[in-house]
Amino acid sequence: MNSDSESSQHHLLAWVLADNVNTHKQNLGQSEETDGVDNPTQKAATSKSGKPHLGGTPQTFQLGEIPTVQERFQAVLKRRLQIQIENHPPLFPWESQIVEYPDCVEERSLALTPAGGWMAQQSKLSLPIALPEKVFRELLERCQGLLTSSLPLGAKLVQVVEGFFPNESQTLNDIAGLVLRSTYRSADTLGMMPNIQSDYSDLKPRQQMALSLLAAKQMLENLTLPVSPSQPVIEKQWLTTAGSLTLRVEYHYQGQLTQLHVHAELPAKGSLKLRGSGTQAIAKSSSPGCLSVELHCQQVNQTYTLEVSFPELDQKPLLFVINPKI
Repeated sequence: MNSDSESSQHHLLAWVLADNVNTHKQNLGQSEETDGVDNPTQKAATSKSGKPHLGGTPQTFQLGEIPTVQERFQAVLKRRLQIQIENHPPLFPWESQIVEYPDCVEERSLALTPAGGWMAQQSKLSLPIALPEKVFRELLERCQGLLTSSLPLGAKLVQVVEGFFPNESQTLNDIAGLVLRSTYRSADTLGMMPNIQSDYSDLKPRQQMALSLLAAKQMLENLTLPVSPSQPVIEKQWLTTAGSLTLRVEYHYQGQLTQLHVHAELPAKGSLKLRGSGTQAIAKSSSPGCLSVELHCQQVNQTYTLEVSFPELDQKPLLFVINPKI
């Protein structure tokens, strides 16, 4: 064994056995107490062949000269590494956290299902820190479910978020009031979230509530397209993993006839489905580009919905609501 290798093993042994020092000293003390006196002349038992017997341990030795020491070193090192791996399992390059995979996968599920196409919009939200993808996805789904509800915005916000914080309705209502009074473009002015440097999971519950409510408010506003005779044209954008989706809604009201026209710039092939009062208009495109749909209705102040689908980006369509007001 060369000196460099021997030095390295000395350092490793010192690290691995650092928590065994006290035990080793205790064992030495017990040995001295049992022997009664210090016996420096005690030697390792020698067999007839002249080789040292493993049952006797010499008082001093050079690391590497005794195979038992090497085996002990390797066993302790292996156990330490196993504990480290169990406590901090390695991740694949595409993983950000530990994921449980099924033992077997059915053949029909081997095909990749597009998902997450709408998640890119989070980068356009004015938030102090980013939400975990799972939280953002669930908030988006709940916003979609309440989009056409007649509830006021504050009640919608509480219903969107309350599933994350059961039995905290009063606190959510209080924070929702602050969120409604604040402008999301200056979210950092909220006193409970100054200069946040932590991850979402490290925040206090009230901070998580405020952050989730701010995100829900912005998503509901981005998914709502209000038009009126005084504001007959409105544009909205939603960022996808393929690029930006741009919507332009034009509203015209003449007498008892309502005309609604939606013009979209698609970042990928997809479709538009405009619905209102039992009527619908559908348009599809096999490539990125411009696409339009329109409806003519005789009812006023009715709610329209617009579904935008990108099958290659996400298996679920993105729902917008159009609220014409006279």
